[in-house]
Formats: sequence, C-alpha cells, structure tokens
Amino acid sequence: MQLYADHPARRARQIVADVLSLTFILVWIALGVWVYQLIAAFQELGVQMQDAGAGFRSTMVELGDTLGSVPLIGSGIRTPFDGASEAGAALEAAGQSQQESVLTAAMAIGVFIAAVPVALILLVWLIPRIRFAKRAGEAKRLLTTPGGADLLALRALATQRLPALARVSAAPAAEWRAGNSGTIALLAQLQLTDLGVRATLREQ
Repeated sequence: MQLYADHPARRARQIVADVLSLTFILVWIALGVWVYQLIAAFQELGVQMQDAGAGFRSTMVELGDTLGSVPLIGSGIRTPFDGASEAGAALEAAGQSQQESVLTAAMAIGVFIAAVPVALILLVWLIPRIRFAKRAGEAKRLLTTPGGADLLALRALATQRLPALARVSAAPAAEWRAGNSGTIALLAQLQLTDLGVRATLREQ
C-alpha cells in the first residue's frame, strides 16, 4: 500500500491534508471532552442534595431512636421523626438521580459534539486517502505483471478526460486496440501520473 504520491507537489498536499485533518480531529475530541467536563460539573448540586438528604435522614433516625427509648412517650413521639427521615431519604434519592441525569446528558452531548465532526472529517479525508493508497498500490503491482501497461492504458481510456486523451493521440482507443506500443505507453503513463505514481514506461 502506497500512502503518499511519488510526485513532490501532490505528496506535500497530502501531508498537509493529513496533518490538518488529524489536528481537527484532536481539536473536536478535546472540545467534546471539555463540554462533557463542563456539564458534568453540574452534578455537584446533586452531590450536595444527596449529602444533605443523607445527613438529614441520619439525624432524624438518631433523634427518633433516642426519643423512642424514653418511657411512656417514646412510641408516640417517634412517628414524626420517622416521617422526616423518609423525606431525607427522598432528598438523597433525588440527589443521586440528578447526578445520573447530568452525567448521562454530559456524555451524550460530549460524544455528539466530538463524533459528528470527526465522522465528517473521516468521510471527506480518510476515505479518499484509502482509495488513493489502494489504487496507487494496485498500479505499481500492475507494472510488475505481464500486460500491466495494457491494463493501465485501458483504465486511462475509461477514466481520463477527453482533452487529456486527445493530447496522447487523435484516436487513442483505436491505437490501443491495434496494439500501438507508443500510445499504450503514453496512456499508461497518463494513468500512473493521475494516480500519483512515478514510473517511466518505454515502448516495447
């Protein structure tokens, strides 16, 4: 697999595109992490609610236990403290729920902010780079096989624009079918240049 073109100008553009794309990916990931941390900080309110509820519940339970042990009046006076301890437990549960909700929202928003731009960058940058590497590698392999120049010339006829083909010959398809070695070499060279592969083909 050939990652970069043999031609310096095109290789330089590919390297710059790779650096910029990777930089943007890192920036968006860092932004997603920052947003996650920013939103997650709001769970502190839930922590305070949970601690307050737990402390209130514990205090009411202790008071209920203490007053409940007083002879004669203990059983009757314990009831309101038990109800107050349940209110503290509800506040504690609400604090836990708030923390979970904040963390869920922080994760969802942070991942969305990072994932969507990164996916778009990969779609626009990575897929063409993989396609280039695959095609350039295949072209180099064709050069080492018998009849490889003929196949490259055929690809040029199928994929290159008409003005480029016209610069090779007035009738490139007819000359390819006739087996004109000069035209085949020029067509193959045209295809290699388009793929970013540097190779010198000679008439056979």
